[in-house]
Amino acid sequence: MTNTSGFRGGEIHKSAYLSEAIFATEQVTVFTHSWLYLCHASQLPQAGDYVTVELAGQPLVAIRQKSGAIHVLYNRCPHKGVKVLAEAQGNCGRFLRCPYHAWTFKPTGELLSIPVKTEYDPCTLSACEAGSGMARVDNVVNYRDFVFVRLSATGMAFDHFFGDALSTLDNMVDRSPQGQLRVVGAPLRHRHRCNWKMVMDNQTDTCHPMVAHESSAGEAVNLWAQSGQQGTQPMAVELFSPFMSSHAFFADMGIRVWPNGHGHTGISNSIHKEYSSIPGYWESMVSHYGEARAREILGDTRHNTVYFPNLMVKGPIQTLRVIRPLSASETVVESWILELVGAPQKMLERTVQYNNLINSPCSMVAHDDVEMYERATDGLQSSASEWVNISRLYQVGEQWDDTRQTAGTSEIAMRNFYAMWQRMMENAHAN
Repeated sequence: MTNTSGFRGGEIHKSAYLSEAIFATEQVTVFTHSWLYLCHASQLPQAGDYVTVELAGQPLVAIRQKSGAIHVLYNRCPHKGVKVLAEAQGNCGRFLRCPYHAWTFKPTGELLSIPVKTEYDPCTLSACEAGSGMARVDNVVNYRDFVFVRLSATGMAFDHFFGDALSTLDNMVDRSPQGQLRVVGAPLRHRHRCNWKMVMDNQTDTCHPMVAHESSAGEAVNLWAQSGQQGTQPMAVELFSPFMSSHAFFADMGIRVWPNGHGHTGISNSIHKEYSSIPGYWESMVSHYGEARAREILGDTRHNTVYFPNLMVKGPIQTLRVIRPLSASETVVESWILELVGAPQKMLERTVQYNNLINSPCSMVAHDDVEMYERATDGLQSSASEWVNISRLYQVGEQWDDTRQTAGTSEIAMRNFYAMWQRMMENAHAN
């Protein structure tokens, strides 16, 4: 490698995808110092409701308090280190109880009781970390019901880290006639044999759909054409067919990048633009927002928005994908769906079908991408070249301090992502 982290202009060193040492560094630098999506507040409707998740190798639990606030704790008993809550979600009631020695804690994490407490010296216990209860994550932000955490005590403030990129979340929430989203069901989980950054690269790669998905989405479109296109076009065909759009279509729809590694495809157009209207939805939006504002909200049909380091959002179809690294060569992708509260049921049906058709482990489309990731993982073992090329529409001297827009087939979003990645990796080496 010729520099610390391996990103130079239009190339990224292959070790970024293969090295376990780099992966270990990422967990304690990139992920610990970034704002990470943890959960959606609708998953915690009642006091005591909780969800558990692992971020940057840290077991965490988010709990709804009586006050309505959401607190995030390290899911670790301060006594022997046992995970206090083992289920993915549930309700802890009035207190949390460790299953090993029955230490109990308030939902805030504060130590509540210890069996046979008289056997502990009060002064000794108060001087131990265990006496303070379950440790709490201090940096938590609930942005329009999207809960984010930053595990490091130091780092960018939330608003600085995301900046104008939060407009994608705003648009997705505003698509509800009541300005509210609700998570529906459990996520689809798909384990990939690849590095997590390959999945992130793919989210803004607009030059692969018409090639990689020709045998899946392309075949669905062909079968519909061969049928004579009699009657109403099936929803599945409507969802598949935009994947086969031309290079010119994807170029014209544009791409936008924001500072700190965030960006999205689909400025003026996207694969979600021409979905058929659903009776009652437009009317409900106009009733709530007025015609001009409703038209502005629904006219913004962004394709994929990448939030550095590992979140992707599709506002127009209300899906959210969390890319969870397991190792340098293994990744789990979680695909969640959200309901537009107050919208016709048919809107949710379309979202469910999209997630099943496109993101499910049993889908027709996802396997195309997974095969490419796995072929890349194998191909990068080759000694033919040390570098991966991401230089489409590259301009010498590209800077990442301002919002930029360019052709939708540019790989600028990948370069923006790796510029942020490299900055955080180099900061780790500097420290």
